Amino acid sequence: MKPLVGGGAWGGLPAFFSCCVGILGASCSGGATPAPGWHVVLSDLQPTLLSVWGTAPDDVFAVGGPLGNGTPSAMLHYDGTRWTDLAPGGTETFWWTYGTGPKDVWAVGERGRITHFDGAKLTDLVPRVTTATLYGVWAAAPDDVWAVGGTPDAGTSAPNDVVLHFDGAAWTAGRGPQALGRAFFKVWGTASDNLYVVGEAATVWHRRGSQWTLESNPPLATGTLLTVNGCGAGDVYAVGNEDVLHSDGSTWTRVAVSVTNSVNGVACATPGNLVIVGSGGLKERLVDGQWHDDSADEPHTDLHGSWADPTGAYWAAGGDFVTCPVPGASRGGVLGYFGPSPPTGTLSP
Repeated sequence: MKPLVGGGAWGGLPAFFSCCVGILGASCSGGATPAPGWHVVLSDLQPTLLSVWGTAPDDVFAVGGPLGNGTPSAMLHYDGTRWTDLAPGGTETFWWTYGTGPKDVWAVGERGRITHFDGAKLTDLVPRVTTATLYGVWAAAPDDVWAVGGTPDAGTSAPNDVVLHFDGAAWTAGRGPQALGRAFFKVWGTASDNLYVVGEAATVWHRRGSQWTLESNPPLATGTLLTVNGCGAGDVYAVGNEDVLHSDGSTWTRVAVSVTNSVNGVACATPGNLVIVGSGGLKERLVDGQWHDDSADEPHTDLHGSWADPTGAYWAAGGDFVTCPVPGASRGGVLGYFGPSPPTGTLSP
């Protein structure tokens, strides 16, 4: 598919915010491990890329889409040798992807779309459970999956406070917290009985057991929180706008990091080691308690989602997800990678 072909050597915020709505390495000499750095893996894609996740460095999924420009939805897979367009069909943009293994991968997006990959084929949920955009998905097990979403800036006039759950047989609503008329953007946890949901109005819901507690603290953050991720029950991060928050499992505090742009994504590799990404190519890594600003390195485009693979390397997905849609215009999708050596391979249909 020509629109998905990326350039280069290796092949933010939701649209409503716009007018439309430690890896250690040695030197390269003597055959030693190259020093880690940022690399552009895919670039100049027709769709924007909003999320990246996988089970291993040679089993990676990236999703995104047109955001209203009329081109196809995007779901790409990397097998260590090449990138393949899984051709999900439709024109809905996927906002997030997550799974429990190579044969259990979920992608969620606009108009309540939920798509599952079983390692061989894609299957769409029909009928859909909601008309709202689903911005986040997280799975504790193949029969224990959560998806969240809503309609930003709509209050109670449109579907909001959307929390869906999959029990292995069906997706259902009604497992969420009290309705406050807010859109939810991401969900993450260590188990179904220790689950976090973040969203508008600095919302942080924490599910302990079967009970939801609102842990928002306006003095810490007053804007939208876009992503939540962590390295364990006592090491949880939530980010959005210029807010970077941390929870030890009971108390939220601000993280002492200075950012020059809005933060959209966070991924934790190991305790004390994580990456935050955002608008304008914002990329900052926490390495053993010290922050390293990599924003001067490519990719320089807006970045939305990030993922730490099992080796400790970081991946970042982005592109143009702010500009109002122009029919057929490219979203300039990009995928970045931080590690000793970038993954090689071209993108093919």
